[in-house]
Amino acid sequence: MPEGIITKAISGFYYVQDGDVVRQCRARGVFKKQGLNPLVGDRVVYTAIGGQEGVVEELLPRKNELVRPPLANLDQCVLTFSVREPDFNPKLLDRMLVQVERESLSAVIVLTKVDLLQDKQDADRFLQPYREMGYQAAWVSTATGEGVEQVHDLLAGKLSGLAGNSGVGKSTLLNTLAPGLNLTIGEISQKLGRGKHTTRHSEIFRIFEGTFVIDTPGFATLEFAGMEPPILAQCFRDIWELSHDCKYRGCLHASEDGCAVRAGAEAGTMSSARYAHYLEFLGEVKEAKERRY
Repeated sequence: MPEGIITKAISGFYYVQDGDVVRQCRARGVFKKQGLNPLVGDRVVYTAIGGQEGVVEELLPRKNELVRPPLANLDQCVLTFSVREPDFNPKLLDRMLVQVERESLSAVIVLTKVDLLQDKQDADRFLQPYREMGYQAAWVSTATGEGVEQVHDLLAGKLSGLAGNSGVGKSTLLNTLAPGLNLTIGEISQKLGRGKHTTRHSEIFRIFEGTFVIDTPGFATLEFAGMEPPILAQCFRDIWELSHDCKYRGCLHASEDGCAVRAGAEAGTMSSARYAHYLEFLGEVKEAKERRY
């Protein structure tokens, strides 16, 4: 039987893409009996019926599953920021990286609109601290075409969650990578149902062979509900690395004696700005925990 990927799910219909063909499918009743719910991103086995319809017969094993948005098999999250208009926001980037690390996903950082910089080396300065932590990162200008090939290579063959605030150029970037997509500005968010009279659903876009993207707005509006304070440090790669030298086990890296993280921030061996973001997020985590109890 043929296989495909669910790119959209609406009112009990699952839209399965197999190459260039998309079929509107129903799912076998056995899924409901087994407590299984097909998700956008699921790889499935299906039976074709007629030219454009079919039946989902089997869900292939998932590599992961997200609750917000409900999505399966995400390979990586592409955190998209502009260098100008709006200005690069490192605190929001750190906030989104916490969410990505919490979900045990790979993160790719992409800076757009670098043509607005007088010196493109500034883009590398923005990205270098994250590259040193092991994150893949690239900058791009859709106006000049610089960096487009590198972004293409970072996305190729993967299902990527595309995250970033409105105005950073996500749709423009996708149109540059896949001109036939013809997305208008804001179209991805409209398809996710944040407009006034739109249907609420997530949709995957196939941008080229074997390569898919989906908007993942949850990563841009991270709340710390349900997170325990010790987990936060594990979501900061630089803090987690330094934490092994802390004097006390269970150190939260705030005001404890013998804290290697605080000492590192004071000595400049880690970013003082990243440490300040960590302390701010730690306060939010503690506050959210207090509200739970």
